Amino acid sequence: MKRLVAAGVVLGVVASTLFSGGAATADPVRDKEYWLDAYGIRAAWDTTRGAGITIAVIDTGVDGTVPELVGAVGPGADFSGLGSPDGQAPVGADGSDHGTMVASLAAGRGTGGSNGVIGSAPLATIMPLSIGFGEGTVNSDDQIAAAVTYAVDNGANIINMSLTRNTLEWPESWDTAFLYAMQHNVVIVAAAGNRGSGTSEVGAPATMPGVLTVAGVDASGNASFDASSQGITIGVSAPSEQLVGAVPGGGHVVWSGTSGATPIVAGIVALVMAAHPELDASNVIERIVATARDAGAAGTDPIYGFGLIDAQAAVTADVQKVTANPMGDLADWIRIYRRAQSTPVPVPTVTASPSPAPVVAAPVNPLGTLLPTVNLLRNVGIPLGVLLLFAVLLAWLVVRVVGHFRSLRKTE
Repeated sequence: MKRLVAAGVVLGVVASTLFSGGAATADPVRDKEYWLDAYGIRAAWDTTRGAGITIAVIDTGVDGTVPELVGAVGPGADFSGLGSPDGQAPVGADGSDHGTMVASLAAGRGTGGSNGVIGSAPLATIMPLSIGFGEGTVNSDDQIAAAVTYAVDNGANIINMSLTRNTLEWPESWDTAFLYAMQHNVVIVAAAGNRGSGTSEVGAPATMPGVLTVAGVDASGNASFDASSQGITIGVSAPSEQLVGAVPGGGHVVWSGTSGATPIVAGIVALVMAAHPELDASNVIERIVATARDAGAAGTDPIYGFGLIDAQAAVTADVQKVTANPMGDLADWIRIYRRAQSTPVPVPTVTASPSPAPVVAAPVNPLGTLLPTVNLLRNVGIPLGVLLLFAVLLAWLVVRVVGHFRSLRKTE
């Protein structure tokens, strides 16, 4: 078990040596790639092999001298401060083979004929972006954010992320970087994580809206208990057990983990993009999830997502177009959940006021100055009337009293 932790970022993979160096005989290697036929990949090659599509592999570096990757690795970069400027030097004392293994499953070209590891998209180009897990001049989160931005700016069509933070949440720096990628129609494919490596539930970046999250199944197509986490953000499932991959130096290993399932799917995404260059990222992902073979509960579920990946159907089926990413909208998530941090306090500004609209005077009532208004009657007229009535009664009473006394005097 190789487990790398840095700022919450984890790579999990179970690997055992299959062959080493030049002593390898290649045919048994290709024979172990059962997923090529079982998941329609070889059939999809009748349409395309992914030429013209670039897959950025954000990982521990990709050794471009491996026989299967000669000619498949293009320009890259290092974000750890420890690797080579082109991203091809393996980074990290433990797990440094990881990036090369991942790249071989995405775009490996074999070693001639039917020999060696061949990826889902054998004519796609790998962009190696090396980062350090627990190592480097900056923390892993910031390395990843910088690598995502670099990938977009340098022409990547797909970003493969066979890693996890082991947490549901992610840093705000990822908001900006991942949204930047999505706005530029770059498809981000991320691993669900491995329960065998301590990831009991899907962790970021697999929890981020808009990301195509990949869960793992065994060679029989059943959910992998040790090699796949579960969660509601899972998009599709792909093989994650008994995988064979190339390692730096030219050897091969058999390994398990959603780290391997993810590049298989990233390669299939490349096939879809090559076959349908007119599609935006949302519709590329829609083809992937809409054509997946249903597994588990009807519809989408937290174990298989939309189902088992089907490369041939994803490339050739008639799929209705959509207007939104079926995996969610990161921009909406940021607007709702980062509102307090991301919404600036409005600053009052002085602007020129428009000229006031002319006021039209109401027609003058010639009797308006003579007739009392309702308010005048209510507030003045009624109280005055009551007071006047009281005064009249009082005067009448005084007159009666005075008259009475005068009558008494006359009688005397």
